[in-house]
Amino acid sequence: MSAPNSKATILVVDDSASTLELVKRILSVEGFGVLTSQSVKDAVLLLKERLVDLVITDLKMPEIGGLDLVRHVRENCKDTEIMMITGYATIEGAVEAVKAGAEEYVAKPFTDDELLDAVQRSLTKLQAKRSAGEHSKPRNPCYGMLGESEPMLKVYELIARIAATTATVLISGESGTGKELVARAIHYGGPRSAAPFVPVNCGGIPEGLLESELFGHMRGAFTGATTTRAGFFQTADGGTIFLDEISETSLAMQTKLLRVLQEKETYMVGSNRATKVDVRILAATNKDLASLVRQGTFREDLFYRLNVINIVVPPLRTRGTDILLLASAFARKFAEEMGMKPPKLSENAASAFLRYSWPGNVRELQNLIHRLVVMGDGQTIEASDLPDYMRFAVATEKGLTRTLAEVEKEHILLVLESVHGNKTEASRILGIDRKTLREKVK
Repeated sequence: MSAPNSKATILVVDDSASTLELVKRILSVEGFGVLTSQSVKDAVLLLKERLVDLVITDLKMPEIGGLDLVRHVRENCKDTEIMMITGYATIEGAVEAVKAGAEEYVAKPFTDDELLDAVQRSLTKLQAKRSAGEHSKPRNPCYGMLGESEPMLKVYELIARIAATTATVLISGESGTGKELVARAIHYGGPRSAAPFVPVNCGGIPEGLLESELFGHMRGAFTGATTTRAGFFQTADGGTIFLDEISETSLAMQTKLLRVLQEKETYMVGSNRATKVDVRILAATNKDLASLVRQGTFREDLFYRLNVINIVVPPLRTRGTDILLLASAFARKFAEEMGMKPPKLSENAASAFLRYSWPGNVRELQNLIHRLVVMGDGQTIEASDLPDYMRFAVATEKGLTRTLAEVEKEHILLVLESVHGNKTEASRILGIDRKTLREKVK
């Protein structure tokens, strides 16, 4: 049979390896993307990372049973349908599964058609819900992305339009805006979702090691290369590689990356034999690559190869009440980790959050909320709990008698404090280079 929604992603959870293999074979033949897990714990971790349309779970499993997984999916993944399969079929079990939230209940042993019919019914229900607008908002929570502001809705729309393509995407935006989350959303929202997503921080790997890390190396290629080792491109074969901070690569490395984009093949260090790779490339930068091209520090041909589609992730200061939405989500997350009730922002604290410019973007907000939850002693975050640079203060003693140097010093110190001493980020905000900032700090 030809099942509808054949590009849907299905997670199969069963402690029996033979059952997993059987179900995977049946579904794969029909064109579904299939993920498997032998425990509920691993399944929950997969659901945090990947977009799943349907979960098929066994009822009886060690440690944590299928009913608990059904309840977890129902309360945490609103846009995911659930099926249950079991070798212990009873009327009571079926009733309990349906009450917990399972849409379909299939008894073992089942035929291929019985399984596929149940899958078809589940996906048809899911499609009907989406068409009716029950979940008309973008499915961003499955990717860890939150936001309802106009700039973010545009980002979600772009992700939805390009996820199913194979186009190379350049994701640009300030540090801390969530560029990797966008890359993950593109990968897990597309046909490669069951294959690896491999993030690489190009700026965090020394230049001398980057080629080996990306393309792998042969045994004896250099001192210390005692074994042949695959690189990130080979690891990502069939899936997606995410090259973060692509602007930090050297011109020599850019030439090698250009060859990969053009020829779809890599050369391991120490080898003259090409290895074909099927990899979608997503890249990210917090710098203006067009400006770097003009300066001669970034290859123009590579820039145009990467910039097939550009997604600009908006800075937090432009996202309005998304700031409060994210603050609330982070407060719940960290409070749950500590086994406590999440604190709420007072009206004055919320106003301070909306006034602040958030130079460190979502990353800064997350770190601040974490600190406030850990250090807080009540159920409300007051304005007085916030750092000095976020609070309003009447400048009684400052007046107009201070020198320009005094004003400059105070501003530099405030910016440094807001980015937790990160001089690169501070120099970007201040509009000066790091050398000038170091001199002024002295």
